[in-house]
Amino acid sequence: MKTNYIALSVPIFFILIGIELAYTFYKKLQYYRLNDSIANLSQGIGSQLVGLFMKSVLFVGYMYIFEHWRLFEIPNTIWTWIILFIGVDFFYYWFHRMSNQINALWAAHIVHHQSEEYNLTVALRQSWFQGWFSWVFYLPLALIGFDPIIFLTLSSFNTLYQFWIHTRTIKSMGLLEYILNTPSHHRVHHGSNPKYIDKNHAGTLIIWDRLFGTFQKEEEEVYYGITKPLASWNPVWANLHYWKDLIETAKQSDNITDKIRVFVKPPGWFPEKLGGFQFAPEIDAVNYRKFHTETTLKVMVYAVVLFLIALGLGSYQLFYFDKLKLSTNILIASFTVLSMLTCGALLEKKRWFVAVEYVRYLFGLFILYFLYHLNFKIEWLLGLLILHVATAFYFFFIKSKYRNV
Repeated sequence: MKTNYIALSVPIFFILIGIELAYTFYKKLQYYRLNDSIANLSQGIGSQLVGLFMKSVLFVGYMYIFEHWRLFEIPNTIWTWIILFIGVDFFYYWFHRMSNQINALWAAHIVHHQSEEYNLTVALRQSWFQGWFSWVFYLPLALIGFDPIIFLTLSSFNTLYQFWIHTRTIKSMGLLEYILNTPSHHRVHHGSNPKYIDKNHAGTLIIWDRLFGTFQKEEEEVYYGITKPLASWNPVWANLHYWKDLIETAKQSDNITDKIRVFVKPPGWFPEKLGGFQFAPEIDAVNYRKFHTETTLKVMVYAVVLFLIALGLGSYQLFYFDKLKLSTNILIASFTVLSMLTCGALLEKKRWFVAVEYVRYLFGLFILYFLYHLNFKIEWLLGLLILHVATAFYFFFIKSKYRNV
């Protein structure tokens, strides 16, 4: 039975986020904004949900090569773990580097870079579709003969390591800066400053960037985000917007070669007809403004409620996914995504928020009815129904005002 170390670490993630938030509040450091943090965490929820549905499919490739084509029988020793740890980190570097340098891969990875803040919630801002291709980079390890369970364990810990480096509260790690990927190194990676773009792709060990010429020390102030800001709290749009840009560029290209190049060239590449390569602009520090939307306390409370509903349902599925029917999982996941979608629309004061929120409430009632016929515990269903009705009353209280406040 495979252990989901990421799911087990979720409570620790939120504890550490709380500690960092309290520290920055005490020090009056404006590292957190509620709307941005909700958007980041919503991406993390969506990423985990999509991963639950795809995990078995994506693992098939590694398992098949290991079982049929592996070159060696590698014993389970401490040296195997050490060598595989280095191997996982090495191939992560190349996966991460290619995800920043090939447009079709960047279309997924861009989600992780969209936040204009840098705090521990950004670590959880993950693409919903990146896992569909990332596994391919690790297949040489299966061919060599490294056990799939050990591989999954070490790749999970490689991911877990990277959580803590998404912080501005730790400035330098001294001599460890020469070996490990640290907050300072990873801040550079998230920078939209031209000198910081496509630098420091490391997972755990920064030695790969030093060896392959992609290392950049943190020097000038880092401006976080992407060169063309997302300017949205919509979690679905965040995962699709760059694909839209690529498809539109491909349509405007004259020949099939350029249409293909749009997807395989680095970000910023355009056919000569469309102006050629567009380099990242220098940061205009005087006029620089982060995307932000103002809402009243009443509206923000409702946005937090929507997010907490999505978080609760997403956490439930992380731990009970394998015990539920596929139809049940699809319905709950759909309601979770819809809750995050309307939360983002609320924060942006979108005109369609009210209509979609009506749909969400009707959908929620349908799901409760569906679960009732699956003999879910009646006390759970009653509790969910009470919560559903209570939030509906609050929704009716704010729906006519939220765009004007």
